[in-house]
Amino acid sequence: MPTSSTQLPALDSINSTQQPNSSVYLFSKFIHPDKELYTEFYSLWIALMVVNAIIFLVGVVLNSLALYVFCFRTKTKTTSVIYTINLIVTDLLVGFSLPVRIIMFYSAGDCLNCSLVHIFGYFVNMYCSILFLTCICVDRYLAIVQVEASRKWRNPTCAKGICVFIWIFATVVTFSILTMAIQFAACCLSKILLLMVCEYFFPLIIIIFFTTRIMCALSKPSLMHQSRERRMRAVQLLTTVLIIFMICFTPFHVRQVAISINPDMPHDVSLLVYHVTVTLSSLNSCMDPIVYCFVTNNFQSTMKNIFRKTEPAQTSVDILGMNKNTKGS
Repeated sequence: MPTSSTQLPALDSINSTQQPNSSVYLFSKFIHPDKELYTEFYSLWIALMVVNAIIFLVGVVLNSLALYVFCFRTKTKTTSVIYTINLIVTDLLVGFSLPVRIIMFYSAGDCLNCSLVHIFGYFVNMYCSILFLTCICVDRYLAIVQVEASRKWRNPTCAKGICVFIWIFATVVTFSILTMAIQFAACCLSKILLLMVCEYFFPLIIIIFFTTRIMCALSKPSLMHQSRERRMRAVQLLTTVLIIFMICFTPFHVRQVAISINPDMPHDVSLLVYHVTVTLSSLNSCMDPIVYCFVTNNFQSTMKNIFRKTEPAQTSVDILGMNKNTKGS
């Protein structure tokens, strides 16, 4: 149990000395350090740390194996494979950030700048995950519905350029908006809300739109020449991404919007909901490997061969992204 000598977190101590309308006070409504939860809800803090430890272990193992498969066992690096590799990297970074939380709690819990750096890094990787999932969904739509029209856009060079842009965009937008939110109290709420619109709600709208379009298109006779397996994998991939959004990302962003609308939400409620939803957002590093199963047609068998310690065949190319029909022997 926490002792009476436990110090309050930096943000909490600042709140007690700043005016209620200060930027740090408003920013702290969106972000709650671990020490607040440790001091006020010790049992829940222990439970969430155990859950985070499990997420870390499972996520790092699964994503490390997936990175090995897509980098060294996949012969052709199609657009979907390139997006998937970048998604795996973001999931690994999210996973590695979880033990950093515990290390910071015990070694630098009162360091405000350390907390902000960790928060910034976590949000950048979370929003990169969202944007790369969006790219995979759009790529599925182009591969199935707009095959000829999208041929010049769906190439490795273009995909690599988009990935570089996403990393820069997520970093710059997150850093600039969070910095402005801290420095300028009057626009704190609107700036954080803008961040969520740019890097969550807009991608969610895109995913819902293209998921609906591809499901409608797959029912048309003009697409019946494509194999049933190809069409089913496209639907399964898009459905999986939507489920990940609903479970992992939506609760956190709904909570942030609620704070924007009602900044006077009770502190205990805000604290509990924040840490639970942040833990849910970390869960995507364990759920994204489900998406990988639909990117290549041989990912599952390759993973099984790795565990069986046999020499697996080269993972086949992206079956949804190729336009040539393969012939069975």
